[in-house]
Amino acid sequence: MEFVKEFATFLYKNDIIKFGNFTLASGKDSSYYIDLRLVPSFPHEFRKMIKNLQNLVIEKTGLDNFESIASVPTGGLIVASALAIEIIKPLIYVRNKPKEHGTAKSIEGKTSAGMKVVMVDDVITTGTSVLNGIKQLKESGLSISDAFVIINRLEGADKAFSDIGVRIHQLTDILEITNILFQEKLIDEEILEKVKEQINQN
Repeated sequence: MEFVKEFATFLYKNDIIKFGNFTLASGKDSSYYIDLRLVPSFPHEFRKMIKNLQNLVIEKTGLDNFESIASVPTGGLIVASALAIEIIKPLIYVRNKPKEHGTAKSIEGKTSAGMKVVMVDDVITTGTSVLNGIKQLKESGLSISDAFVIINRLEGADKAFSDIGVRIHQLTDILEITNILFQEKLIDEEILEKVKEQINQN
């Protein structure tokens, strides 16, 4: 896919993906780090990414088959907001913890029982924060069967989502990105093998 090749190169050349030794929010060690929160600083590339995500949603779910877009703060919410504007769909989001003031809500936005939503996130690893969001949405009576992500790190999220009956659709994954970067001679074989090893450990 032409977009993915261009996107992978863009991520690497702008230090949005870095290779080395990193500790993730979960405390896990990683041979690479992706920070898609930098993408909106490049409006043309950001728009292209959202457009490709829009096409994926149309292809996999269809715009008539859901009523609202849901996300979790913060990275995914930026992506979901831009997508909601493009496809003219309502946006809701699930807080990591309920507000301690006002209405003390954990879900922001207008919801109704039986409402069909799709979940949107930027990068997915094990999927814990999104799974918690989905759980809260389902407990509030919303229906969700599809989740869309920009990059899948291939570290267990697919199975975890499948176990609760939600399909993950991705624009790309870390293996596809590193293979492209290797073919383009931007990274060496050692980096590629480290990424493969990390995926295989999960």
